[in-house]
Amino acid sequence: MLSSVPWSELAYLTLALLAGGVVTGLLAGLLGVGGGAVIVPVLYEVFRIIGVPEDVRMQLCVGTSLAIIVPTSLLSYRAHKARGAVMQGVLKIWSLPAILGIIVGSAIAAFLDGWILQAAFVVIASLMGIKALLGRADWHLGTQLPGRTAMWGYGFFIGLAASLIGISGGGISSIILGLYGVPIHAAVATSAGIGMLIPIPGIIGYAIAGWPHLPELPPLSLGYVSLLGFACMAPVSAVTAPLGARIAHRLSRRTLEMGFGLFLLIMALRFLVAIILG
Repeated sequence: MLSSVPWSELAYLTLALLAGGVVTGLLAGLLGVGGGAVIVPVLYEVFRIIGVPEDVRMQLCVGTSLAIIVPTSLLSYRAHKARGAVMQGVLKIWSLPAILGIIVGSAIAAFLDGWILQAAFVVIASLMGIKALLGRADWHLGTQLPGRTAMWGYGFFIGLAASLIGISGGGISSIILGLYGVPIHAAVATSAGIGMLIPIPGIIGYAIAGWPHLPELPPLSLGYVSLLGFACMAPVSAVTAPLGARIAHRLSRRTLEMGFGLFLLIMALRFLVAIILG
């Protein structure tokens, strides 16, 4: 049974959700990520305060994050596409394997403890953040993108990782493209496109997986997807995403990399502390 929450605390939580929505939208446009690394920590605190049990809390955060990401990434993608920066061929190759990856990841997540999902978030976000922060120009796997088989493998991995930690996959795809010499602005724009697509099957998977746990979940939850969280954060983040895209095209490659790396490491640290403190 969820604990009762005073109106003053509910007002504070609503403000936190709205603020998280603003940051999410800016990051979606600025860095080509869906903002899940911001959404998940904000939702985690909200659901903790209102008394959502720990054994379903992280799953609820991830499922809700995936739902919020879709409209945000869509507007971010459209803003980047208008500037001609999206690599449409890459999106076409990655679409199907990414969807398969997120379906598999959603099925796996339904049977995992919350701390395992937190640990996955810490590991993936830390590796991505360190790579972006160091920004070594000689850290390349090649000077051009690999063949279709390797690209399919990357697409599957992007979808799998995204479904496990509640992100759009944009951050991971940016790192992969950067390892093959793709300029950061094109990588960010293309990542916004993949982030628009792959959360959808994940939303369905988390909604189905959470259906047996409805008595433990907050009101207005569709399985592991909180409709209230979506209603608070999605509209705000969608409105601010195009602004982030405009800012991105005014910044240098190195500035974008540094901001991306710091952002990921801060979020990874947040969840590492949560794991340690239990």
